[in-house]
Order: sequence, then C-alpha cells, then structure tokens
Amino acid sequence: MIMHELINYETLRVLWWGLLGVLLIAFALTDGFDMGVGALLPFVAKTDLERRVVINTVGPVWEGNQVWFILGGGAIFAAWPPLYAVAFSGLYLAMFMILAALIVRPVAFKYRSKREDPKWRTRWDWALFAGGAVPALLFGVAVGNVLLGVPFRLTQDLLSIYEGGMIMKLVGLLRPFALLAGVVSFSMLLMHGAAWLTLKTEGLVQQRARSIGVKAGMIAAAGYALAGLWLAVGVDGYSFVNEVALDGPSNPLFNEVAREGSWLSAYAERPWIALAPIMGFVGIALAVLGLKAGREVSTLLWSKMGILGIVSSVGLTMFPFILPSSIDPTSSLTVWDASSSHLTLFVMLICTAIFLPLILMYTAWVYRVLWGKVTEEDVNENAETLY
Repeated sequence: MIMHELINYETLRVLWWGLLGVLLIAFALTDGFDMGVGALLPFVAKTDLERRVVINTVGPVWEGNQVWFILGGGAIFAAWPPLYAVAFSGLYLAMFMILAALIVRPVAFKYRSKREDPKWRTRWDWALFAGGAVPALLFGVAVGNVLLGVPFRLTQDLLSIYEGGMIMKLVGLLRPFALLAGVVSFSMLLMHGAAWLTLKTEGLVQQRARSIGVKAGMIAAAGYALAGLWLAVGVDGYSFVNEVALDGPSNPLFNEVAREGSWLSAYAERPWIALAPIMGFVGIALAVLGLKAGREVSTLLWSKMGILGIVSSVGLTMFPFILPSSIDPTSSLTVWDASSSHLTLFVMLICTAIFLPLILMYTAWVYRVLWGKVTEEDVNENAETLY
C-alpha cells in the first residue's frame, strides 16, 4: 500500500476544509483583537500617553498573531489552488486594499514614536486605525459576497473569467447584504478589541473601551440576526443536481450545480450545526454582559466564543461549497472538486501535524510571558524600548 492511501481522498478533503477553517478562525481570534484595538485607538485614548498604552497592549503580539493569516493563505494556495486562483484574481483590488492596510500597520508601529511632533504621531495613529478598520470591514464584505456568489465562470481549461473591469469588480462587491456582513465583522472585532483592552488596561482607557465594546457587541448581534433572516428569505442557496463522486477529480465542471432553495436548508439536513450560531449569539451576549459588569478574563473568552460561532457558522452553512458562482453555478468550487491531489493533501497533513503544535506551544508561551496589564507607569519608565 502507498502510504498516502492510509487516509482516503474524501477524508483528506474534509480534513483540509476543517483545517482551513481552524486557521481562519485562529486569525480572527488573535489578530482580530489587534485590528479591533487599532480601530478603537483614536476613540479610547485621548492623550499621547494613553495612546502609547493602547498600542503597547498589542505591540508585542501582533506579529505572532498575523502568522495565522499567512498560514491560512498558504493553506489555500497549497490545498485549494483553484480557490486561490479564482478568489485572488477576481477580488484583486479588495485584497490589495487589505494587504495595504496590513502593511501600513507595522510601519505605523515602528515610526509613530520616532518623533515627538504631535501632528506626526496623530497621522500614524490614524494609520493604525486604518490598519485595523479596513481589514475588519473588508473581510466581512468578502464573506458576504461568497454567500451571495461571485460573478465568475470557468472555461473548459478551467481558466476563470470575471464579469466587468477591475473597478467594476470592486464596486460590485459593495452589495447590501455584503455590506451588512462587513458591519457584522467590523462591530464584532471592535467588541473583541474592547474586551482585550479591558483585560490589558485600566482607568479611563478601560472605561471607554467597555462603553464602545457594549455598543459594538449589540450591533454585531443585531446585524448577525438580520443577516440570518436575510439568508432565509432573500438569498438563494446552491445544491448539486447530480450525485457527486466525493473522491473524484478536481474539476468543478464535472458536476452540475443549481442555484435554488436556501442556504439555511443545511440546518434541516445537519441539525447539529445549529450549535455554531447559538455559540455566536451566546458568546456575544455574555461578552456584552461581561463588559457591562467589568469582568476581564471571562469577557475576552466569551468574545472568542462568539467569534468562533459566527465564523464557523458560515463554513458549516455553506458546506460543501467554498466559492459559489453567481453567473454559472456549475463553475462553483466545492470541497469535492477544488482540492489538490491526494498525495499533496497527505504530505501537507503530516507537515501540519508536526508544526502546528509547535506554533500553538510557542504562542501559549508568549502570552504567558506577556500576561498582565500595560500601565502608564510602564510606558513612562520604558519609553526607549516600548512603542
């Protein structure tokens, strides 16, 4: 027996669908509060000292948190190459805006405190705001567009073709449901950033973060509920017309897909997935209550549970679809026809089994070492070494 046949192709495809979800959720749970803190910076910190406190709550960890984003992109490239090709070519301008914002963020961290000029520092503070707010919003808009379907089709040689020019591709993403998804994402990460700041700061910064976090959490919960209703009555789902070979070749055109019914029919077929949206609502509700009550550690944990539930509910609702096509449903990419080869998925799984635990152990060690609050005294005493 060839070693990679120890795990069948169908199982490997599901495993890598799940691992991709794990990597994206880990990014939302970790770098999500970095983006939330950046978006909150101009509003929770009014003086230069307060802003330095806020920046230093994420300064030592943001680079490590961003590793999950890199791993997620690498997993898409290696395990789901058609998804990588179609998504990154069609959503090029949106992806460029996200990457530009993520590039501006480390520059702002490094340069903000190099000069004492208030105008200089204010400009970099707003750069940090953009570095957090833009990705937080656009990631949600992208997810909303995935649920609606992306306007692409595949030729017989699997070349993806999009409708419209480059600018129209960007403008076309700004559909009402997608914008609602962006609001949910943005407010959810604002709440997460506020939960982090209540854990890591004290005084006026902490109080302002709690106040904004409560409002953001309520908006996130309301927006998530509205998005669910919209999916139920206003967005068509996708389904296979033919019987699909779960271990068949990676060619979407071999399967016939129809756009009909509702995405939420998945909850009738697999009732257990209702656990995800329940976790989303309960996590957000308890995080909001924790912010109001002044709790710290538990509030951050509930916020993480809310994000886990919301993000996972999208993948579980859409399964097995990964990137539906709104103009040619048969071109839609699914778990069963958009993966790398059997051997590639197996080799990647072995590498992941070796290195992912090491990353988790290192991350846990870093957070343990850096545990505790960042105070104004800390920033004053270590002005030369802190951001």
